[in-house]
Amino acid sequence: MSEALVLEGIEKGYNRGKPSEVVVLRGASLTVARGEVVALVAPSGAGKSTLLHIAGLLDVADRGRVVHAEREMAGLSDNARTAARRADVGFIYQFHHLLPEFSALENVVLPQLANGVAKAVAVARGMALLERVGVAARAGHRPAALSGGEQQRVAFCRALANGPKLLLADEPTGNLDPGTSETVFAALMELVRETGLSALIATHNMELAGRMDRIVRLDQGRVVA
Repeated sequence: MSEALVLEGIEKGYNRGKPSEVVVLRGASLTVARGEVVALVAPSGAGKSTLLHIAGLLDVADRGRVVHAEREMAGLSDNARTAARRADVGFIYQFHHLLPEFSALENVVLPQLANGVAKAVAVARGMALLERVGVAARAGHRPAALSGGEQQRVAFCRALANGPKLLLADEPTGNLDPGTSETVFAALMELVRETGLSALIATHNMELAGRMDRIVRLDQGRVVA
């Protein structure tokens, strides 16, 4: 299988060259194959979010390579990085970050409109996604009127709205109780499998991690099997 994501020798630190310098990543390398779901496990503060942000082009490594579907990301302009991120990457966070003034459906439609999709097409796709995760009946409700599990399922739909090739998730069920976490994780995995997405999912939950294709750990700034 070819690779959806390659991270090679990623180094990242903050306050470089100062007494307060903090080195987070020390040559981290990782490959995610097309259609593979990989669990990234590490304690809080170990650099999982930093690694995901670099993989998703939200941050830039000090050194190392980032490759999406055999396309080198290093050296791209800010506009080119934004375009690649918008077209190819979906993000899910521990907190849903839905826009509070818009309905569930509108939150899924807006990213598509920003990507140039016609409104009628965006609405149809948004409703189809909400239906697949069991929240279509709540499409007209704003986030404050949704339960935590419903909010997170809408966030999944938003992440998948533009048909990304790579899904990056940072503790996507970490804000939920165990029962809701199970329901939401099952919905996420069903969506990922149906769409053939590649995914890198950071989690503290080893039971959930064990249901993915592979587990890697971040240890002292490096990725280990």
